[in-house]
Parts: sequence; structure tokens; C-alpha cells
Amino acid sequence: MRIIRDYQFIADEDRGACVAIGNFDGVHLGHQAVIDVVRGIADKSGSPLGILTFEPHPREYFAPDAPAFKLMSAEAKANRLEKLGVQHLYQLNFNAALSALDAREFARDVIHGALGLTHVVVGADFCFGKGRKGNAETLIAYGKEFGFGVTIAELVKDGEQIFSSTAIRNALSEGRPEDAATMLGHLHRIEGPVIQGDQRGRELGFPTANMSIDGLHPPKYGVYAVTVDILDGPSQGRYFGAASIGERPTFGVYKPNLEVFLFDFHADIYGANISVALVDYQRPELKFDTLEPLIEQMDLDCAQARETLGKIYPTGL
Repeated sequence: MRIIRDYQFIADEDRGACVAIGNFDGVHLGHQAVIDVVRGIADKSGSPLGILTFEPHPREYFAPDAPAFKLMSAEAKANRLEKLGVQHLYQLNFNAALSALDAREFARDVIHGALGLTHVVVGADFCFGKGRKGNAETLIAYGKEFGFGVTIAELVKDGEQIFSSTAIRNALSEGRPEDAATMLGHLHRIEGPVIQGDQRGRELGFPTANMSIDGLHPPKYGVYAVTVDILDGPSQGRYFGAASIGERPTFGVYKPNLEVFLFDFHADIYGANISVALVDYQRPELKFDTLEPLIEQMDLDCAQARETLGKIYPTGL
């Protein structure tokens, strides 16, 4: 998959794609339905399949101090889109210049002029351009004016529930990863490098891999049964584990992070990129006065996670 970040410097081979436009946070089933629509159009026309999105998310750009809301990092989103067969990811740098374009200028200068897109697919609730004054209907008009096709994809529902990133965030905030997975079409994953921790887990007999969750919407704090993919290095593969997400109040840290203990695993994976999938929420984050009850609880947490994962994956990974 080719990733294009600056629409003002485009190689000829990166022009002429059929794309779906949106933020695609989480790449949930609604997003996947839109991608399937554009895939069909691209296949018929012989054009590359593309996604046009923005980094940072416009909401981050206009409100940088607001609480983190993203379900996935830009890298995780790119990985997911590549697995879905996307060939061109126009991950445009959302900056002052791009944010200043009104809807017509965006259609003329970016979609048509710079990228030369042949067809675009958007959701029925799509808005674009300065002040979000453009919508799906105005995009159709601009498509006729500038010579690119436009298709409006219906919003995907599960009964009365529209699949949305907001609904997924709510499920995760309430400790319902299984409901989030239903809307995503896959387990919710947190991806990133293993960072240096304070090694307290090693001292307690539970060496953990630490990950930052800065910039991401935090799931409900507590302990989860998880699967873990090590994406690179000599230990590459999939493993079972138990993860804690929270602020580690027992140790007075109060900086959100994720710590995961991999069962029956003893290798050093500092710096490796891993992907932690939330399978089941087990309990809320607790504060312990001494280490002994903490260790006892960690034993119970791991036993429960092993039992849960064993039932879900009876033949193993």
C-alpha cells in the first residue's frame, strides 16, 4: 500500500484512484461497507482502490487540548486498511492551508486538481470544507462540475443502532469490549512499541510489556483477558495474556498506560511493536495498600484470563 501525505506533491502513479473519504477511526463495519462500495467501483473501472483521510484528525487540530478520542493511531489505521486491500492511502496532512479550503476549493484543488480522483464514495452524513459547509449533496454537484463520480453510501445499522466510532467509544468506556468488537467486525486493538517501564511487574513475578496509550481513547480502566500479536522481531507471533489499563494507583503513578503479561513467555521484547486485542473485561482498577494482596489478585486475574481465553480459543492460537 502506498501512503501519500502531501497532496501538492503527487506522483503520476498516485493519481486517478477511486476513493472513500472519511476519518475511518476504528475502521468499523460501517467503514468497511463504504470501502466495499468503492472497491466494486474501482474493480469495474480498473482504477486503484484508495482511502482519503486526514492526519491529525481535524477534531485534534481544532481542539488539541480536548480529551483523547481516537480509537487507533495513524499507523494502526494504515495496517488495518492495508489488510482490507487498500492500495493508495491519501493520509493528508491536516494543517492551516488545508483547513482553510472551502468545500468547492477542496473539490477543485484536492480531489480533482491534485489527486485526479475518478470517483469518490462518502457516507450520507459526510461534511467537508471550511466550517463543514459542504455535504454529500454539494459534493455531487462539484463532481458534475469537475468531472469525478460521486456515490453516497448508506449508513450501516444493527437494528436501530448505527455503527459509529462514538458508539464504539461508549462501549469501551463502559467495559464492553465484546460489543465494541461486534461493531468493529474485529477485536479492538491497541498497537504500538513496547516501552521501558519501571520493572515493578518483574519484581512481583509478572514481567509486563508496557505501552503508552497517549492520544487514544482510554478503555475502561481495569484488567482484561487479551491476545497479543508481536509484530516484529524474533518472537513474532500471537500469544495469550492478561492486561491492565489504568493509572497504577497502588504505586502512585497516575499516568495512564497499558501493561500486559504474556502467559508462558520469557523473551525480551523491548522496542518491538505489538498489538493487544481486548477480549474480555474482568474487573475495575483497584488500589492495594500492600504488595501481598496485589500479587494474590494478579494470580487470580491471570487464572481467570486463562480460563476465559481457553473457552473462546479451545484449540489455542
